[in-house]
Amino acid sequence: MTTPRRSSTRRRRRSPRRSGTRQSQRPLPFVGPGERLWVLDVPYGTQVEGASWHPAVTMHLFVGRTLPEHLAPYSPGPHTLGRFLENTLNPDHPTPNPEPVEDLEPRRNQYEAADAIAEHAAAGGRQFLLADEPGVGKTISAVLGASAVGDLRGAQRVLVVADRPAAITIGHWCRTITALGDAGLEWVVITWDRLEKVAGHDWEVIIADEAHALRRTTTKRWKLWAKLSGHSRAHEQAPFVIATTATPGHTPLELPYLAPAYAQRHSEPMTQWTSAKQPGADFASALERHGIALERGRYGPTWTSDATRRAEDLARVRGWLEDAQPPAMLHRAAPWGPVPIAGMPVTLTPAERATYEAEWGQFCRDMDIARRGRSTAKGRAALLRFRQKAGLIRVDATVAWIAQQVEAERQVACSVEFVGTAAEPITERLRDAGLEVATIYGQGRFDVEAERLRFQTGRAKVCVFTTVASISLHAGETLEGGHRASTEPRVGLFHQARFSGIAGRQVTGRTHRDHQVSPWHIAYAHGTVEEQVSKVMVERIAAASDTVGGDTAGLTDVAELLGADWLPAASLTADGA
Repeated sequence: MTTPRRSSTRRRRRSPRRSGTRQSQRPLPFVGPGERLWVLDVPYGTQVEGASWHPAVTMHLFVGRTLPEHLAPYSPGPHTLGRFLENTLNPDHPTPNPEPVEDLEPRRNQYEAADAIAEHAAAGGRQFLLADEPGVGKTISAVLGASAVGDLRGAQRVLVVADRPAAITIGHWCRTITALGDAGLEWVVITWDRLEKVAGHDWEVIIADEAHALRRTTTKRWKLWAKLSGHSRAHEQAPFVIATTATPGHTPLELPYLAPAYAQRHSEPMTQWTSAKQPGADFASALERHGIALERGRYGPTWTSDATRRAEDLARVRGWLEDAQPPAMLHRAAPWGPVPIAGMPVTLTPAERATYEAEWGQFCRDMDIARRGRSTAKGRAALLRFRQKAGLIRVDATVAWIAQQVEAERQVACSVEFVGTAAEPITERLRDAGLEVATIYGQGRFDVEAERLRFQTGRAKVCVFTTVASISLHAGETLEGGHRASTEPRVGLFHQARFSGIAGRQVTGRTHRDHQVSPWHIAYAHGTVEEQVSKVMVERIAAASDTVGGDTAGLTDVAELLGADWLPAASLTADGA
């Protein structure tokens, strides 16, 4: 009897030292007369003299009358999380925001979008979907709309949740807010992976940028979002949410973040559209109740495979928002037309083809073993290995094509999914050939904004990147300080075909935007399964341009081609997109 008690005692003694709760309750540093707390945005793993990390704010702090010169570069800018926390800690001495600048004049279509958002809010709406095509101007439209809603509702705070990479997206949103003016509101811009840092605060207006990041209800991100956005609250008690995305989802089942708008449109309480115990379950039931054709599959509800019903369902869910009075969504196609996209067959050498066929044979054997063992993890791993090795075989062809495009006075945006077997070897061989290459891949390895600007100003003729959304690589972009990006035409290349229509459509929108036409190509090994996959991808990108996204027929077709139709659809993509 004594041994268990000793063991229990030892565990109780150790737990406080390991507990983050005890640490987070550590009091803030003492602030003397005339001093204040300065919040510092110090990069992870960096030590700076005078800056001390504090668990209460999960950021670095400095106490003093003024900020030392060597710490000034770490001072957070306006509208950032760091600035918000700093002003919260120093309520009597907040740092003022800069005055609006004169060099940004919204276009007429952006004012029209803001008016539509405000009209829906004035009618008692709680959510608006801004689904314009990439490059039409959703960022400025959303800021203007949020400002108008804030004025209507007497709001004080606006939260903007942007996509990654943070080094680009946060600065882009903050500069836009500064240029347009804060409208007397307190703005905070964060990325999706930092929701936890603002979960303890109240927000009256929220902008959910690239809202398709909320397609899955089983993630930690969804749980934090549901709390922040008041997802399950009564309509009149929830913050006003502006969801922005050109690609809302592959299927109606991937639109749970729009449930508040759907529920309000049908004059139903949120209890009929959401469940805390089974996120997404009640959403599927509600869709079915309102006429969306669902089937019961191995991994839960799936959308019908009937093409006619799919088309009807797409029109139905779009109509719920578009036909509301006043409308709860706005979708405008890019006036410069759809992205030109085509396949780029690569003829393999005999040695390359032998290697490719060997890899294909090994992949088929691995998939068969995984299928018989019902091991989804092994099946996904086999799929990733094959895609990586197949892409590696074609690296030389991609490098040669890019070099030819640069010689023809074009700038090339090369989209890859994998770093070690695509991004790195392509970059290395291009540099060996004497080309300047901007690199946006490998989190924390590069100054992302600096690399983007190298490409945009024309110093680097090629950009190799893994990110899917929220960066601008198009010609003629207006840059900070009144400068403009180079006007050389952009051409894009998918070194690996994206299985997701949403991801593919987002990628093409990095260069085909803001009245700039940018053709894209999909590289594949001629006479292989890659050729069939690439054809499906072209179709899916076109379908993803629909306001409610493309259907999942593309993923089903790809799965059948690869013998992976026994895997859940999300397993087909490296990022789950």
